Amino acid sequence: QVQLVESGGGLVQAGGSLRLSCAASGRTFGSTAMGWFRQTPGKEREFVASISRSGGSTFYGDSVKGRFTISRDNAKSLLYLQMNSLKPEDTAVYYCAERSNYYSYYGAPGSYDYWGQGTQVTVSS
Repeated sequence: QVQLVESGGGLVQAGGSLRLSCAASGRTFGSTAMGWFRQTPGKEREFVASISRSGGSTFYGDSVKGRFTISRDNAKSLLYLQMNSLKPEDTAVYYCAERSNYYSYYGAPGSYDYWGQGTQVTVSS
Protein backbone atom coordinates (compact mmCIF):
# COMPACT_ATOMS: atom_id res chain seq x y z
CA GLN A 1 0.00 0.00 0.00
CA VAL A 2 1.39 3.38 -1.03
CA GLN A 3 1.52 5.99 1.69
CA LEU A 4 2.26 9.66 1.21
CA VAL A 5 2.82 12.00 4.14
CA GLU A 6 3.21 15.75 3.66
CA SER A 7 4.97 18.08 6.06
CA GLY A 8 6.35 21.60 6.17
CA GLY A 9 3.18 23.64 6.03
CA GLY A 10 2.56 26.58 8.33
CA LEU A 11 1.93 30.28 8.62
CA VAL A 12 4.15 32.70 6.70
CA GLN A 13 3.98 36.35 5.74
CA ALA A 14 3.48 37.44 2.17
CA GLY A 15 6.79 37.44 0.31
CA GLY A 16 8.17 34.65 2.47
CA SER A 17 9.13 31.08 1.64
CA LEU A 18 8.23 27.58 2.71
CA ARG A 19 9.41 24.16 1.65
CA LEU A 20 6.96 21.29 1.68
CA SER A 21 8.08 17.68 1.83
CA CYS A 22 6.26 14.49 0.97
CA ALA A 23 7.58 11.17 2.30
CA ALA A 24 6.58 8.17 0.21
CA SER A 25 6.52 4.49 1.10
CA GLY A 26 5.08 1.26 -0.24
CA ARG A 27 6.45 1.42 -3.78
CA THR A 28 9.76 2.07 -5.49
CA PHE A 29 9.64 5.85 -5.41
CA GLY A 30 11.50 6.44 -8.64
CA SER A 31 9.01 4.36 -10.64
CA THR A 32 6.19 6.92 -10.67
CA ALA A 33 5.62 10.55 -11.55
CA MET A 34 4.54 12.80 -8.71
CA GLY A 35 2.58 15.98 -8.30
CA TRP A 36 1.44 18.70 -5.94
CA PHE A 37 -2.09 20.07 -5.82
CA ARG A 38 -3.82 22.53 -3.55
CA GLN A 39 -7.37 23.15 -2.45
CA THR A 40 -9.34 25.81 -0.62
CA PRO A 41 -12.85 25.33 0.80
CA GLY A 42 -15.54 25.32 -1.83
CA LYS A 43 -13.11 25.13 -4.73
CA GLU A 44 -11.85 22.32 -6.90
CA ARG A 45 -8.42 20.86 -6.35
CA GLU A 46 -5.90 22.96 -8.31
CA PHE A 47 -2.81 21.65 -10.07
CA VAL A 48 0.41 23.16 -8.72
CA ALA A 49 3.33 21.15 -10.12
CA SER A 50 4.36 17.77 -11.46
CA ILE A 51 7.66 15.99 -11.88
CA SER A 52 8.71 12.99 -13.93
CA ARG A 53 10.08 9.75 -12.51
CA SER A 54 13.70 10.79 -12.88
CA GLY A 55 13.09 14.43 -12.06
CA GLY A 56 14.23 15.52 -15.49
CA SER A 57 10.87 17.03 -16.50
CA THR A 58 8.75 19.43 -14.48
CA PHE A 59 5.46 21.20 -15.10
CA TYR A 60 3.79 24.05 -13.26
CA GLY A 61 0.43 25.68 -12.97
CA ASP A 62 0.30 29.21 -14.36
CA SER A 63 -0.31 30.78 -10.96
CA VAL A 64 2.94 29.44 -9.47
CA LYS A 65 5.36 29.53 -12.41
CA GLY A 66 8.58 31.27 -11.53
CA ARG A 67 7.86 31.14 -7.78
CA PHE A 68 7.56 27.43 -6.93
CA THR A 69 10.00 24.62 -7.66
CA ILE A 70 9.22 20.92 -7.51
CA SER A 71 12.01 18.41 -6.95
CA ARG A 72 12.54 14.87 -5.75
CA ASP A 73 15.17 12.74 -4.08
CA ASN A 74 14.57 9.18 -5.24
CA ALA A 75 17.23 7.76 -2.94
CA LYS A 76 15.35 9.15 0.06
CA SER A 77 11.82 8.67 -1.32
CA LEU A 78 11.10 12.36 -0.83
CA LEU A 79 9.21 14.89 -2.92
CA TYR A 80 9.65 18.62 -2.33
CA LEU A 81 7.91 21.85 -3.18
CA GLN A 82 9.95 24.99 -2.65
CA MET A 83 7.60 27.96 -2.47
CA ASN A 84 9.03 31.46 -2.76
CA SER A 85 7.45 34.90 -2.99
CA LEU A 86 4.33 33.57 -1.36
CA LYS A 87 1.06 35.47 -1.76
CA PRO A 88 -2.12 35.39 0.32
CA GLU A 89 -3.84 33.64 -2.60
CA ASP A 90 -1.43 30.71 -2.15
CA THR A 91 -3.24 29.90 1.10
CA ALA A 92 -4.61 26.36 0.78
CA VAL A 93 -4.22 22.78 1.85
CA TYR A 94 -1.41 21.28 -0.23
CA TYR A 95 -1.46 17.63 -1.27
CA CYS A 96 1.17 15.43 -2.83
CA ALA A 97 0.04 12.68 -5.15
CA GLU A 98 1.43 9.78 -7.15
CA ARG A 99 0.71 9.11 -10.81
CA SER A 100 1.54 5.60 -11.97
CA ASN A 101 0.38 6.10 -15.57
CA TYR A 102 3.07 8.41 -16.87
CA TYR A 103 1.11 9.12 -20.06
CA SER A 104 -1.98 10.42 -18.31
CA TYR A 105 -2.41 14.18 -18.11
CA TYR A 106 -0.27 15.57 -15.31
CA GLY A 107 -2.63 18.43 -14.55
CA ALA A 108 -5.75 16.42 -13.79
CA PRO A 109 -6.44 15.16 -10.26
CA GLY A 110 -8.08 12.07 -11.73
CA SER A 111 -4.76 11.00 -13.22
CA TYR A 112 -3.31 10.42 -9.76
CA ASP A 113 -3.72 7.17 -7.87
CA TYR A 114 -2.63 7.97 -4.33
CA TRP A 115 -2.85 11.11 -2.21
CA GLY A 116 -1.44 12.34 1.05
CA GLN A 117 -3.55 13.80 3.84
CA GLY A 118 -2.53 17.37 3.06
CA THR A 119 -0.68 20.13 4.87
CA GLN A 120 -2.06 23.62 5.51
CA VAL A 121 -0.23 26.63 4.14
CA THR A 122 -1.43 30.04 5.28
CA VAL A 123 0.03 33.25 3.87
CA SER A 124 -0.80 36.42 5.74
CA SER A 125 -0.88 39.83 4.09
